[in-house]
Amino acid sequence: MGLLEDLKSRSGNKCELCAATGSLKVYGVPPKSTGGIDGSLLGCETCIGQIENTDTVDANHWRCLNDSMWSEHPAVQVVAWRMLSRLKSEGWTQDLLDMMYLDDKNLSWAKATGEGIEEGDKIIHRDVNGVVLNTGDSVVLIKDLKVKGSSMVAKQGTAVRRISLDPENAEFIEGKVGPQQIVIIAKYVKKM
Repeated sequence: MGLLEDLKSRSGNKCELCAATGSLKVYGVPPKSTGGIDGSLLGCETCIGQIENTDTVDANHWRCLNDSMWSEHPAVQVVAWRMLSRLKSEGWTQDLLDMMYLDDKNLSWAKATGEGIEEGDKIIHRDVNGVVLNTGDSVVLIKDLKVKGSSMVAKQGTAVRRISLDPENAEFIEGKVGPQQIVIIAKYVKKM
């Protein structure tokens, strides 16, 4: 069985956020690069579209989180927490956030993308040109970089796909160069 079939079985063939039954697809919850059934959820086109594009968020659509925030699956809990945090200005979401419980591991996963942090306190990662980097972006190395702890040299022009951001330091990002996951200084990359 593939991941889509596993998630359909887990969710009863419904969106794990709003219970819609049409246009379902796998959504890997960032910044977990492992994906798999524990790092993913089954979402409808509407939910996934609004998660990925903050300009299209319809606050009333997310009233469905009143039910889905109680899911036993961490990926669903994390996305519910993030969306409730994103919609804090709506008023009704604060009551749900106050009722919601995430253990320390899942709470740090939920906060890893910066949801729930005031704009002035967010850590912003920028490439060599000052372009804002986001989790999941692809970048290119602008110079040869020696990888600490190995004899490997990451060559200029190497593409690094699906980066993750250090939530505590704007200077560092992570990504795979070849088979190895490495930490890269943001000023040595250019967003693709």
